[in-house]
Amino acid sequence: MKKLIFLFSFILVFTGCSNHLDQKNVQDLTQESFWQNADDARKGIIASYSALQAYNGSKWTFFEQMYIAVTWKADDILNAPTDYGKSIADFTNGTDDATFTSFWKSNYAGISYANQVIENVPNIPTTAMSDADKAAIIAEARFLRGLYHFHLVVAFENIPLITETPKSPDDFFVSQVSPDVVWTQIEEDFKAAKAALPNSWDNNNLGRATSHTATAYLGKLYLFQEKFTEAISEFNTVITSGAYDLLPNYADNFNGQGENGMESVFEIQWSADRSNGNDERHPFNFEVTPGALGGWELFYPSDWLFTEMQNDLTDTAEFSDRVYASIFFDDPLSEMSDRYEGVNKSYSEVKDDLSHPIYFKKYTADFDLSFYNGINIHLMRYADVLLMQAEALNEDNQTGLALDLVNEVRQRSKAAPLVGLSKDALRDQIRHHERPVELSMEYTIRWFDLYRWSKGSSAVPISETLEDHSKPFFNNFVDGKHDVFPIPLSDMNINENLVQNPGY
Repeated sequence: MKKLIFLFSFILVFTGCSNHLDQKNVQDLTQESFWQNADDARKGIIASYSALQAYNGSKWTFFEQMYIAVTWKADDILNAPTDYGKSIADFTNGTDDATFTSFWKSNYAGISYANQVIENVPNIPTTAMSDADKAAIIAEARFLRGLYHFHLVVAFENIPLITETPKSPDDFFVSQVSPDVVWTQIEEDFKAAKAALPNSWDNNNLGRATSHTATAYLGKLYLFQEKFTEAISEFNTVITSGAYDLLPNYADNFNGQGENGMESVFEIQWSADRSNGNDERHPFNFEVTPGALGGWELFYPSDWLFTEMQNDLTDTAEFSDRVYASIFFDDPLSEMSDRYEGVNKSYSEVKDDLSHPIYFKKYTADFDLSFYNGINIHLMRYADVLLMQAEALNEDNQTGLALDLVNEVRQRSKAAPLVGLSKDALRDQIRHHERPVELSMEYTIRWFDLYRWSKGSSAVPISETLEDHSKPFFNNFVDGKHDVFPIPLSDMNINENLVQNPGY
């Protein structure tokens, strides 16, 4: 799983195509020649995972489009003063921006691949693949289909629900359904995955979704729906399973040392291994590194996030470990990798050459020593599970238990324990300190949090949060419009059954 081979994605696009020539080329892959054995099923599921990186297999599509789409709108990110991603960060985007268009395409590509697995694997002869192996692969595909729909319904809200491969030309011209219908299908997919996936994989298959992964995401789904009792139950199953723990060193989540390890619930697999023409490195180390250290510094921590970081202190009033591991800032103990020399340098060594006072540090380590790097990108960490469980418990009036879990996460980074917080105070602490400080800039986290909190029983409009946190151009944000992305213009032009989201 460390190597996602995009050739398989290409193969699956064409497995449903028929050859109208009387003389067939036996080397052509068709619906009849593929899906014949366990290896074909494996290739199909690998393709289903590949869309997590991008629909076209490009690291640039992921990091310069998809990542921007669902992070730069949030209050923990400040984009650099260039035109790069500007319309997303300042809420002036139209309906044809490549960022959210690529996010749409990639998630629907993943759904398409997963649907092909779900439909075709049951027909593989039992002599070529056991029923048990089939069930596990299908469950894996259902988890991925649920995850891709999860991404889409949060990012776009009003989306087509795709649970079958097209059988006729008319099937390509789909209509949107109510978000509630999509949420119901996601729940069914996660439940099916939870029931049939294994609890673990061998070392050759690390990174693949497990039953615990599906359970954690089922809990997250319930949290988004404010079904707190159900969320607590699912998260408790994960926490008591013994499958996960916090890494002793917070920084190991982002330097390649903890990949697919005890804290990893699910992460996107990247690799610096370029053997056999493979290249699954990514440029995150350049995206956030200062120009003075050889990077491109395309975005920074927001001033509000930096303030919260400065308040994350130990018992002796020093900065916590997660502060030093997350940002590069003016402090004697703060250091960062120099892209030119491959060594760490202190802030004071380069201070006079910096164009901005603070930088993100996550994912910048030279673990792979290959120019770009192959450090995996988290979608969910165990720390996230603990904080989501704390949030659910607090909303269920179990504030004491919630505070214990928050302190468990804080203790790992040596942040001083919290005591005596009320339900309302702990809610604010989780929303606007613990989650952003622990999970800053991590893919699909902060913006998705702001979205769900704007919809719930204790709803706060996103515009209000952005203003409170001094997000640049917050005054451009229109509640009810910028909460979600527009349906991409390219799809609107092709499919007359799609209806544009309000305000666009």
